Amino acid sequence: MNYNFEYIDIILLAMIAGFIFLRLRGILGKRNGHEKNVDSSFSHNFDKKKILKNQIEKTNFNEKAKEDFLKGAKIAYETIITNFASGNLKNIKYLLGKKVFDQFNEALEERKNNGYKSETTFVGISLASIKEQNKLDNILEVTVDFVSEIISCVRDKNNKILSGDPEKVRKVFDTWKFSKDQRSINPNWLLVDTKI
Repeated sequence: MNYNFEYIDIILLAMIAGFIFLRLRGILGKRNGHEKNVDSSFSHNFDKKKILKNQIEKTNFNEKAKEDFLKGAKIAYETIITNFASGNLKNIKYLLGKKVFDQFNEALEERKNNGYKSETTFVGISLASIKEQNKLDNILEVTVDFVSEIISCVRDKNNKILSGDPEKVRKVFDTWKFSKDQRSINPNWLLVDTKI
């Protein structure tokens, strides 16, 4: 009887399985017991008219509206964090108010001029909660506290680590303010302020 499946093959398959497990964990995150039941099948294809109608009807921000808003805010948070880290503001310009866009653009220019490189892996959001909500005329503003888990580091042009740790997951606390003009046909809320 000929055994073609040798120890090296077993070790190689175990390494591949370990790599796939680590990548999935990095993408999907890990459970810590504090998760809310978030619908993972939330569609990224938005029906603009339906969303606008829903947002106008929900100016009082009842519990269902808060839940829907937080689902979208979590998606926006991850999208903005990952695109900013990769230096790509074009993909998120439609989610940023002018002030925040200018701040992000200035930070990216400074990073580029210094030859710095950012490495970021978004692990997941542990908590997102509405801290404050205001309505002034037709402008809605909602402030959200986020607690997320991120692996990040900044390297110089010689690949030396300046800050962060490429091996360590750290907890990040952010407070972001989103704004929306109810008269606008644009269904997106804009990020208008960030506090770390």
